[in-house]
Amino acid sequence: MKINGEENLDAMVLPHSSVHISNKAKCDTEKMDAIKYHFSKIMETLGLDLDDPSLQKTPERVAKMYVNDVFKGLDQNNFPKVSFFENTSNYKEMILVDNITVYSYCEHHFVPFFGKAAVAYIPKDRVIGLSKINRIAQFVASKPQIQERLTMEVGEKFKELLQTDDIAIYIEANHLCVASRGVKDNNSTTSTTFFGGKFAKNKMKNRFLNSIHK
Repeated sequence: MKINGEENLDAMVLPHSSVHISNKAKCDTEKMDAIKYHFSKIMETLGLDLDDPSLQKTPERVAKMYVNDVFKGLDQNNFPKVSFFENTSNYKEMILVDNITVYSYCEHHFVPFFGKAAVAYIPKDRVIGLSKINRIAQFVASKPQIQERLTMEVGEKFKELLQTDDIAIYIEANHLCVASRGVKDNNSTTSTTFFGGKFAKNKMKNRFLNSIHK
């Protein structure tokens, strides 16, 4: 596919070589071995019996979960493949994907925060496959962080990929570090926003906020 007469060959979205995959697999194995060892020490320090059949494989399960699932966003090799299409209809209005499920981890306490995201953009020469918007937001969420940085990173990533400043992001999340410890408030949510280009102006900002499901 060509965009503006050039092949869309962004190295970030191309398949990796078999050698690269082999090296990554080895690296992931080393990560999981280290996490398994150290998590077993945490469990022992807490007084848990690792000979208990229910707990014996917990360190291994946690290691696999961290590397392959909830923290996969730490490895850019896991970035989803992206499909772009020429904006042949010259569409210049807002494109909005709402109610995207995002699941992340608070870097302060290593407990989850999760909720919904909305991503909007005004296309220039290219548009992106709709499902890729969900995948990219979910990938960026898959690591320890704070919600403010997550929101900014999602916005900057779409600016880079779509080659436009006209990006708007809204994330509303529940934080288990608030619900399960400290104040123990199960009802509060945290909202964060990112506005770039035309969305930084009140007219488009309000149109976006009035269009999303909050």
